[in-house]
Amino acid sequence: MHQSWRFVFVAAAVSALTAAAALPVTAKAQARRAAAAPSGLDLYVPIPPGGRVGPDVVALGRRLFFDADLSRDSTLACASCHQPGRGFADSRKVSVGVFGRTGTRNVPAILNLAWGKSFFWDGRTATLEQQVLQPLVAVNEMDVTVDDVVQRLRQNVEYRRLFDRTLGEDVTRDGLARALAAYVRSIRAGGSRFDRFADGDRDALNALERRGMSLFQGRARCARCHLGALLTDLAFHNTGVAWRNGEPADSGRALVTGQAVDVGAFKTPTLRHVTRTAPYMHDGSLATLEEVVDFYDDGGHANPYLDQRLRPLGLSDRDKAALLAFLRALEGHIQEGGPLGG
Repeated sequence: MHQSWRFVFVAAAVSALTAAAALPVTAKAQARRAAAAPSGLDLYVPIPPGGRVGPDVVALGRRLFFDADLSRDSTLACASCHQPGRGFADSRKVSVGVFGRTGTRNVPAILNLAWGKSFFWDGRTATLEQQVLQPLVAVNEMDVTVDDVVQRLRQNVEYRRLFDRTLGEDVTRDGLARALAAYVRSIRAGGSRFDRFADGDRDALNALERRGMSLFQGRARCARCHLGALLTDLAFHNTGVAWRNGEPADSGRALVTGQAVDVGAFKTPTLRHVTRTAPYMHDGSLATLEEVVDFYDDGGHANPYLDQRLRPLGLSDRDKAALLAFLRALEGHIQEGGPLGG
């Protein structure tokens, strides 16, 4: 289970700090440190559909993730858009694929997807094995067929050797998906100062950041959607950002479900490493965190399906400064390519 208790724990920590009482480091925190896993995340990593995979499969997936031969013109790798230094996102408003073709949505940060329930902004795939192949065939992304990628890899002696050694088979569609998904599952973000605070380090956050955390959990209403170990509820919400002149510019989740109530709804993104992943929202329409805070302070954009959680907040400049300070304290470290655990 995800650590849905985490914000309850932090709330208790705030009360204790107010009373000038030191908090003990939990046994779970000690176990995390012993395992050298990023603090703040569940120790259990869900087992993928095909069963546990070893580090060799993760390493093969990593090699594929950074290989531009997976695109039509051999110029674009998965890592071209999902850049490690930018929280496995990029700095553009929307994705840019082969031949300079532009997409319609912002590149999402692919952090902690091992715990995901559905993928893409609209949740159109149920497993990572399905998700990792879609950018390959998307015309505005890598624009190649999976069969073509398989044939290219089969012509590479080293790849054939690696697939045989790690998966016990020649290069196949399923093997390609399994290896890429294994690597993506290994991308884990945690270890922020917020996590240290939640684990009992009373000095990890300063007074301004603690005030921002209190706002985040309370009056600013952020934690109604950004909660738990992943800092996302993994659900879909209409904030109004997709609406232009009274009409949805992107129907979002409704393209998958066909339900009117889902028009303009998009998945809640994680806030881990949020300082690295600008611009923000599904369309990259908000350039800075300051703009994001202002957007939610205004209560989003009115439309027939606006999420009921949104309302004008009436935050002061001091409130906004504290909230932004807390969001910056969610910066930690990213592990990738390591063992998956489970």
